[in-house]
Amino acid sequence: MSVETLEKRSTVRKHAPRYRVLLHNDDFNSMEYVVQTLVQTVPALTQPQAVSIMMEAHTNGKALVITCAHEHAEFYCEALRNHGLSSSIEPDD
Repeated sequence: MSVETLEKRSTVRKHAPRYRVLLHNDDFNSMEYVVQTLVQTVPALTQPQAVSIMMEAHTNGKALVITCAHEHAEFYCEALRNHGLSSSIEPDD
């Protein structure tokens, strides 16, 4: 009589690193324009969320827009910059 041992391999899925897209305050764009641009650029954002992000950037100098995969973060950051907004990305630790 033989006993077979089945080796169970545990696969640990490694998630792609996530990045934060930051909006920086500026003295050039109107609050309305910033909100409008955020909603147009980042489809996941609602109008109230965009207002909240704009106010945080206005008050604290910068605000988190979205956390996502690196490729998407670069896209959103570049799109915001192309609309005249100050934006950067950083790793989400």
